[in-house]
Amino acid sequence: MKRFRKALFLVQSIALATSALAQHQTFTINPDASKVAFALAGTGHSVSGVFHVQSGSISFDPGAATISGSVIVAAGSGDSGDKGRDKKMNSDVLDVAHFAEVSFVPKSYTGTIAPTGDSTIQVAGIFTLHGTPHDLMLPMQLHSDGTKLTASGHFVVPYVQWGLKDPSVFVLKVAKEVGIDLTLVGQLSAGH
Repeated sequence: MKRFRKALFLVQSIALATSALAQHQTFTINPDASKVAFALAGTGHSVSGVFHVQSGSISFDPGAATISGSVIVAAGSGDSGDKGRDKKMNSDVLDVAHFAEVSFVPKSYTGTIAPTGDSTIQVAGIFTLHGTPHDLMLPMQLHSDGTKLTASGHFVVPYVQWGLKDPSVFVLKVAKEVGIDLTLVGQLSAGH
């Protein structure tokens, strides 16, 4: 009987340790399947396009509600369909020669991440634009099949308030905020 209890205790301990390890996940972002879409309203027109996700890896533990990692976007990759406008955006507004990356570093989250299916969470973190960090709360919708994860969310960047140049000219006025639709696609794996 004593051996049985020891064996049962050992099996339970291994099961608990395996369960705890399985809780910790790493989301490795596939840059080619991910995108950062932007929309900027203007007088009589609007501008939309996409930026390229350069890299990203997010580690999280649903059991402990911890999160870390980063998502890096190439600042000079903005494509609005107009090469002249994109060149002006890169040089005059984003100053990509000095600030080649835009990043988001998650610090915490609220909500529940389901092992599979759909989840909604709020991610708090640091959004660095033009070399300056800003606190940002990012609402995210997650969909997981257990090995693949898609994370999407919408947020607004008050770029003029954050110190970037207003690209408005005499007749053509644009909004002081840009809407961002983030879609991150990648693989889930057990992480450390």
